[in-house]
Amino acid sequence: MNLLLSLPPRRVNRIAVSCFFFLAGLCFSSWASRIPSIQQKLHLNNIALGGVLLALPCGLMVSLPLAGWLVHRFGSRPVAIGAALLYASILPLLGFAGAVWQLVTGLFFFGMAGNMLNISINTQAIGTEALYGRSVMASYHGLWSLAGFSGASIGGLFLSLGWRPWQHFLVITALAFIIVAIMAGHLITRDLAADENRPIFARPDRSLINLGIIAFCSMICEGTMFDWSNVYFHEVIHPPALLAGAGLTAFMSTMASGRFFGDWVTTRLGVKRILQISGSLTATGLLLSILFPWLLPALLGFLMVGAGVSSVVPLVYSAAGRSKILSPGVALAAVSTLGYLGFLFGPPFIGFIAHISSLRVSLGLIAILGSVIALFASKI
Repeated sequence: MNLLLSLPPRRVNRIAVSCFFFLAGLCFSSWASRIPSIQQKLHLNNIALGGVLLALPCGLMVSLPLAGWLVHRFGSRPVAIGAALLYASILPLLGFAGAVWQLVTGLFFFGMAGNMLNISINTQAIGTEALYGRSVMASYHGLWSLAGFSGASIGGLFLSLGWRPWQHFLVITALAFIIVAIMAGHLITRDLAADENRPIFARPDRSLINLGIIAFCSMICEGTMFDWSNVYFHEVIHPPALLAGAGLTAFMSTMASGRFFGDWVTTRLGVKRILQISGSLTATGLLLSILFPWLLPALLGFLMVGAGVSSVVPLVYSAAGRSKILSPGVALAAVSTLGYLGFLFGPPFIGFIAHISSLRVSLGLIAILGSVIALFASKI
């Protein structure tokens, strides 16, 4: 604590917001790392598990307008603190669930709390950018990705030790409570544009609509890569067994690392230029993997896609938070709604197209969306 007090206020705030981003990523990845254990415990087949898992995005979508209103009404700081505590508290309940309805209920509220934390802490990040006068948003999302790797590693460790999910989750909850206790007091107390009397409900301007379209296209690409990378490698590339997961690993590695370099590059080239480059990288990487369906070209293509999508959502959130029409929290919620629609419905769409045609054709359609990102970036 003494060390924190000796640092400049904006640096302390950045550390606090970073810790909340890490907390959010750690809670989510901890849950994801134990899905197979919970599936086995509740005797769920793959179809039943897919239905159960829909409860989380349903909770997320329901909470989008609520999260925007809460941040607008009360400020992002109390919402972030309350949502972080709620998010961490629900996690062990998922491990304790002994019936399907209990798990579905828990996941619904887990999704709600997670999205309220997402909107509020991104609003805090926008306030930090105002203090620094430059882009810092991508590094926050990089920490979320880093927490994802950490949570998966911790989950694997506890699984190897024979710990049950609820035991594992209680440790994560305790860690989250410690983070909140130490860092809550260092969050920004007044949001950017908090003094301005902006409406909660208003028609988004053309810039916000363009940002929503960019978020939609980018998160379709992200969702597709997360859900279909390994399938594509298995069905099309046919790598050695040791490299079966290499496609997803390649994508995630450049997506995470790209976020840590994203702010530095954005400061030098500007948001519009970076979004144009990002869309072009995404489209080119997918086309390379499709047109040359062999191991090395496909790996290179997936590395390019990861780099392409890495900074899009952080930059879109940052730009939305500077809206002149809506308050930051409400603008973020509006853009997030379109983005998450892409993330949720993109992968099933890919499966449908792959069923009636081929996986290569369906990924080709996703490559077109990369070009759409570059096109709409020129309009913001």
